[in-house]
Amino acid sequence: MSENVKRVDQIVAVSKVTWVGLIVNVLLSGLKIAAGIMGNSRAVTADGIHSLSDLVTDISLLLGVRMWTAPPDDSHPYGHQRYETLITAGIGILLAAVAMGIVVDASMAYSEQHVHHAKFVALWAALASIVVKEILFRWTAYYGRLYKAPSVVANAWHHRSDALSSIPAAISVLVALIFPELHWLDLVGSIIVAFFIMHAAWEVTVPAVNELVDKGVPKDTVESLKRLASSVAGVQDVHKVRTRYQGIAVFVDLHISVDGSISVEEGHAIAEEVENLLQQSEFDVVDALVHVDPLRPAVQENYQPGRSRLKNN
Repeated sequence: MSENVKRVDQIVAVSKVTWVGLIVNVLLSGLKIAAGIMGNSRAVTADGIHSLSDLVTDISLLLGVRMWTAPPDDSHPYGHQRYETLITAGIGILLAAVAMGIVVDASMAYSEQHVHHAKFVALWAALASIVVKEILFRWTAYYGRLYKAPSVVANAWHHRSDALSSIPAAISVLVALIFPELHWLDLVGSIIVAFFIMHAAWEVTVPAVNELVDKGVPKDTVESLKRLASSVAGVQDVHKVRTRYQGIAVFVDLHISVDGSISVEEGHAIAEEVENLLQQSEFDVVDALVHVDPLRPAVQENYQPGRSRLKNN
């Protein structure tokens, strides 16, 4: 399958999933906000605002998918995947802002004693949200993993956080209905909702920020990549390994030492074999740049496989 066909398939799949999520979010947001107002529940109203914030991420995905799936060009020789990273980080920051807003609103309502008795309509809206958003989470996450799109997976977790945030909202309304004297629990429920949202924001934002600052793959993965490169016939040393993420993909730069007496063509063939082996591995390596260093004859005589690796330039 050509890269262009893959790109078109990804655009179609991401757009389809995102449009479905957008429509569901519009309906759920309206339902929960209306039910929260009519049912005197700040927790459910806050939950509806959270669902409304999903619309912004849905729109960002619809606008951004064509940018980050575009092929490399002269201005972006490594591709445009970082646009997806920026959108993912933006989703996380938006989630954090929503959470803080809910906490401030609940605190102000408590200090001003703006607390009312909840009604059943708020409970039914919260329960409906739990079921619908959990289904939407599973469906969106499936396509995000299938097409290796972190921003889609991040948006899926936005749906999951919405489902989770509806649980304390539903519980606080239910308790307030059974025990009217505990009507203030509705405010507690809205603050618990905010903490769920903040946790989701952390889970989404931290990986994106790590990618933007070029954090490498874990040390054990680096060691596995070095072992793979060392397994190629003719490779006598592997050093100066550098890695970075771009989306879910991994870029690798490394140096290998080979027999200094072989031809340039033979050294190039060994490097190509290392590149192909890394790109076919389980570590999502999409590009490997291998620099070949000659192992000096005087050093080569003393070189023993299994002992400390030499680090030549």
